[in-house]
Amino acid sequence: MFQGAITALVTPFHNGCVDEDAYRRLIDWQIRQGIDGIVPCGTTGESATLSHEEHARVIDIAVDEAGGRVPVIAGTGSNNTAEAIRLTRHAKEAGADGALLITPYYNKPSQEGLYQHYKKVAEESKFPLVLYNVPGRTGVNLLPATVARLAEIPDVVAIKEATGDLKQVSEVIECCADRISVLSGDDFTILPLLVLGGRGVISVVSNVLPADTVAMVRAYTGGDLDAARKLHYRLMPLARALFLETNPVPVKTALSMMGRIPLELRLPLVPLQENNRTLLQRALAASGVLEGKA
Repeated sequence: MFQGAITALVTPFHNGCVDEDAYRRLIDWQIRQGIDGIVPCGTTGESATLSHEEHARVIDIAVDEAGGRVPVIAGTGSNNTAEAIRLTRHAKEAGADGALLITPYYNKPSQEGLYQHYKKVAEESKFPLVLYNVPGRTGVNLLPATVARLAEIPDVVAIKEATGDLKQVSEVIECCADRISVLSGDDFTILPLLVLGGRGVISVVSNVLPADTVAMVRAYTGGDLDAARKLHYRLMPLARALFLETNPVPVKTALSMMGRIPLELRLPLVPLQENNRTLLQRALAASGVLEGKA
């Protein structure tokens, strides 16, 4: 259902509030650059520091600005199943096309607990769900056997796999690819995942280089592996720079350098260290994105 290059959008802030104008401009630019979908309120969107009201508003804006031009997959995950249901229902009512749900964090449920969590959200929302597995942030790994069980639920349509573990990704694709879309959640493994049978990416680097990210995915799906490989290696230096510190600090800094958004973070995130800021600026210059903002 969901495939291609999809951007995990940042959430611009200004004077402590969501910068709605900057957010709309960013979404419109992403779509004009050819992106295949957008994800508001994911990890990159600083969902952990959004109030409930802000979370709802950011999704509302994304749906309105996209205007049906591309799918909107709203981040609605929580470590509280009841809250995840409430957020997912709002996304459905707002007109989003699906919901991205991170595995419950901190409380570290068992594999059975993970299964029951997603099953309950699916039953209560009746809405397309994208599983999101990122153990480095949550402390729990959604294992392939559990993904296979969840793939039997009709409303579970995809998984964002951000382990960076190609063995695990391969196992997920082996048992589930005929039932759900497997999407990379790790910019360093987009092309390898496509080769294994994945269908796209929910990306951080596409915030900055949307057209190139789209071109890489389409080159591969169009059968031009050489072009896809060249674009992969073009994206890698910037992808490394965007993870010099905790996401989304570098990517918001990059977008501010490009003049796309104001640079404002919420504690406990803080600005890049000066040496990393210099490295990021060099990577942006090498990628050519500071030369124009069309």
